Amino acid sequence: MVLPCELRRPAELKRADARSSSRPGLPPFRAALISGAMAAMALALSGCASTGYPSASVAEANTSVDSGYAVAAGDNIKITVFDEPSLTGEFQVDSSGDLAMPLIEKVSVTGKTPNEVAQAIGTELKSGGYVLDPKVSVEVLAYRPVYVLGEVDQPGEYPYSPDLTFFQAIAKAGGFTPRANKTMVVLQRAAWSTPRAIKLTDEPLMIAPGDTVIIEESFL
Repeated sequence: MVLPCELRRPAELKRADARSSSRPGLPPFRAALISGAMAAMALALSGCASTGYPSASVAEANTSVDSGYAVAAGDNIKITVFDEPSLTGEFQVDSSGDLAMPLIEKVSVTGKTPNEVAQAIGTELKSGGYVLDPKVSVEVLAYRPVYVLGEVDQPGEYPYSPDLTFFQAIAKAGGFTPRANKTMVVLQRAAWSTPRAIKLTDEPLMIAPGDTVIIEESFL
């Protein structure tokens, strides 16, 4: 099913962008990040006039969250190599989705679950002859933030917490504006190549780290 694109027009995105970037006390670099997210979403949705964008059910969206957290650029993770304190520490995934740590020059971790990252590190340590039988654990210390944009009182970037729901994210952003469409949401997720339009139901919609949530204007 492909939905029409009357849900959002560029002028509405600009209006939401202006509200988010003018929030009191918002550091300039954070305002730039939010404006960048707005621009990226505007570009993604600009092609809707001719092709539309696909829909997804709440259940489908929740399935992609339940499949496990996928590590990505910017994540802060703690790596523990048992009985190897020199290899244990906190590390950040770089902008290319790679991780550098002692003895291992670079390992690609983007898109992997923490368990898969641990396995990849263990493989590198063993194949390089650094640790005979490495036992590795990986813990995510800081999740990527979520962006709540469009018809909410305080559009912007908000911290992610496990089991975050759509309505909890909306509450973080000050709630809906009077113009908000409360029956449909446009969701951009790292695992999806294009935004998805999701019709809200009684089933809670789970938000994933790094999600961009767009609340459209109601035309009723």
